[in-house]
This record gives sequence, structure tokens and C-alpha cells, in this order.
Amino acid sequence: MTTSDSQVAEDWELAKLIHELDGRNNARHRARVSQLGLTVAQASALRELTGPMTMRELAARMGCEPSNATVVIDNLEKQELIERLPHPTDRRAKQLMLTPQGTDRRTALLTGLRQEEPLMAALTQKDREALTNLLQAALSFDEAFQHEDHSPARQRSAHRDAVQQL
Repeated sequence: MTTSDSQVAEDWELAKLIHELDGRNNARHRARVSQLGLTVAQASALRELTGPMTMRELAARMGCEPSNATVVIDNLEKQELIERLPHPTDRRAKQLMLTPQGTDRRTALLTGLRQEEPLMAALTQKDREALTNLLQAALSFDEAFQHEDHSPARQRSAHRDAVQQL
């Protein structure tokens, strides 16, 4: 096995471990939120609603479009977990707020998610910080990579540029 084959095998193993961990974490998360009568999207909204905010603000925190967040909020409002109130400074907007029942459900959600997270329980604070930094670095690199031009024409151009510098 050459060094490159060895590196590919190590990279593949790391990707498999990350995928396995993500799958297990997602399964636990889905099970916990369903026990509370929530979907994953509703749980995300409750987790992110840390105080009064607009639909646009909540959608940004959830990582989705406001129209998608609206469907989630409509369902949470039907469960009387969230209410829409007039915005204090923008009469075109509504402010989302947890109801007392919503606050209780959010607390139960956060408590349950923390109790059922073996990864966090197994790591020291220093380990968690190191893992967070590594994952953030990997995501930042991936994001930068996604914005680069990887077309064959661009690769040929980059190759020509590199050869000319020799």
C-alpha cells in the first residue's frame, strides 16, 4: 500500500466514523424530540427561540428560509407553544415568543438532549473545545473549497500558470 493509498484509507475511515457518529446522534435526537411531541424542525425552532425575535431572525438561526420557518411556527402556535405578538418598533412584523407552555417544553427538550448525549458526557471540556475547533476548521475549509472554481477549464488554466512559474 502506497502512502497515498494509506492516506485515502485513513481519510475514508475518518469519514465513516463521522458518518456513524452523526447517524447515531440523529437517531437519538429524533427519538427524544418525538417523545416530546415535536418534529426535529420544531425542536430546532424551540431551541433557537432564546427570546423575542422575528420570523426572519428565527429562520436565520435555524438555517432555513423564512417560508419554511413559517410552517414550523404555525404548527408550534397550534400547540400553544409559541405566540405571535406585534413587533414593538416595526408594525409590519410580528415577534415570536414562547408561551409558558412553550418555555416548559423548551426546558424539557434542552434537558433531555443534554442527558442523552453520550459524546458530550465522554469528553472533557478541553476535548470538546478541541473537537469544536477541528470541526469548525474543516467546515471553513469545505466552505472555501465549495466557492472555488473546480471546472476542468479552470484546472487546466491553473496547471498552465503553475508550469509557467517553473
